[in-house]
Amino acid sequence: MVTVTYSPGETLERFVQTLAEATTRPVRVILADNGSVDGAPEAAAAAHEHVELVRTGGNLGYGSGANRGVAALGPEYGWVVVANPDLEWGPGSLDELLAAADRWPRGGSFGPLITERDGTVYPSARQVPSLGKGIGHGVLGKVWPGNPWTKEYKQSATDVRERAAGWLSGSCLLLRRTAFDSVEGFDSRYFMYFEDVDLGERLGEAGWQNVYVPSAKVMHIQGVSTAKVSTKMLTAHHESAYRFIADRHKGPAWAPVRAAVKAGLALRLRLETR
Repeated sequence: MVTVTYSPGETLERFVQTLAEATTRPVRVILADNGSVDGAPEAAAAAHEHVELVRTGGNLGYGSGANRGVAALGPEYGWVVVANPDLEWGPGSLDELLAAADRWPRGGSFGPLITERDGTVYPSARQVPSLGKGIGHGVLGKVWPGNPWTKEYKQSATDVRERAAGWLSGSCLLLRRTAFDSVEGFDSRYFMYFEDVDLGERLGEAGWQNVYVPSAKVMHIQGVSTAKVSTKMLTAHHESAYRFIADRHKGPAWAPVRAAVKAGLALRLRLETR
């Protein structure tokens, strides 16, 4: 189990406590710490023998921090979970994910049903966004949540069944180590956001499946570490969105499209942070 910490506060203790009910198997927990100053990772490592603190050396971002945590595990670990520290595990949830792995031999990543604190189902299993779908969702998602592009993109809130998806939320992923290593893990160029979209697409291109397992349930208390720097996180989100699109539309012929997307994202960021 690898969780990337950045001053996670009291949620980290709930993460560790509820994990005890998520599986009957022994679990080793790596806290890949990106520079916490609240003492929570140190306290968790001191209080629990199966929790180990690994300092990354700075705020590397989510994907790079997760990569560093996975690298601390030897090859004898055939399964790795990457999960946010502000997560509470449902009873038996990790065992449900592992059971699904037996049913999906080409499954490279497995994700649970994720709820928010009020019980709302978070759309954690989605399609890989195409350019048109991404623009439609990005422009209309906030003002018209029921638009067809957003509805098609965000599937898991309504399509609650075990199935393959384009990508799964990086807030909680069970990863087959051979699959994760075959694509060299998360792309470290993404500081935060879209690293999970990118990973899911690359796993799919490598012949693996991203499997949504709604029989496994967790609750995500979002934004504990990022709430203090919301403007910075919004900026990171838009930068990552542009990187994702630009990487898939390279060359001179796509230059006008990249310029238009960059301008549109800049305008959207200004409107959201004004």
